[in-house]
Amino acid sequence: MVARLLDSEPEEAYQYSRVALRLASRVAAVREAAGFASYVTQRYSEALTEFRAARRMTGRVDLWPVMADCERGLGRPERALAMAGEPEVKQLDKAGQVEMRLVAAGARGDMEQFDAAVVTLQSPELASSAVHSWTARLRYAYAEALIAAGRGEEARDWFAKAAEADTDGTTNAAERLAEIDGVEFVDALDPELADEESEPAVAEPAKRKGGEASDEDVIFEDDEDVEEFYDEDDLEIDEDFDGVVPERAPAAEEAKKDDESDK
Repeated sequence: MVARLLDSEPEEAYQYSRVALRLASRVAAVREAAGFASYVTQRYSEALTEFRAARRMTGRVDLWPVMADCERGLGRPERALAMAGEPEVKQLDKAGQVEMRLVAAGARGDMEQFDAAVVTLQSPELASSAVHSWTARLRYAYAEALIAAGRGEEARDWFAKAAEADTDGTTNAAERLAEIDGVEFVDALDPELADEESEPAVAEPAKRKGGEASDEDVIFEDDEDVEEFYDEDDLEIDEDFDGVVPERAPAAEEAKKDDESDK
């Protein structure tokens, strides 16, 4: 259960490791699993205790780099650097030696020795064009060290090399490279973005220079609105009107009746 949950639910994996320790604390695999559960959840003191116990039980040195990284997590980078110079490092395989180099460079960075961190990562493994499981992480760490040392132009090239080697997506080298180049990625499958693009634009009424709607845009709801809009004083008066209303044509009479019935 610890192995199954370590990446997705690290806190739950840690709780399982505590149970395993109560049941079988003298089993090396249990101590190692508990160490990784503590390490992933940043309980570095507990992790270091478990890793040391597992190493005593098995005599193996493959946990040496992660033990050194625990020292970094505890705020003791100088101890991590001291471990990088111990004889145990020579017993590590190539992947373990690269991991130890990464930890040592990180310790240099913790101590703000940025140029020294760059030098620490310069190695035949870094210069090799062959791609291994650790190649992307090594190149990425080197690019980060260059950034910290103020060598941004060189860092851009190494982020590109890290992205090229990172086929499994273990780093965010591609994102860092895009950030340097000023490229912004948009998720075309984002439903919220699709809703925004499909939302129709709402047309606003035409405005006059003064900010008011034009007369053509005014809608009268009923006759009262019409009466308010037209003032009686504004009506044209015929001075020669003799009081006699001329006869209307039949069509005009019908139109008048319709108007009165509507009222």
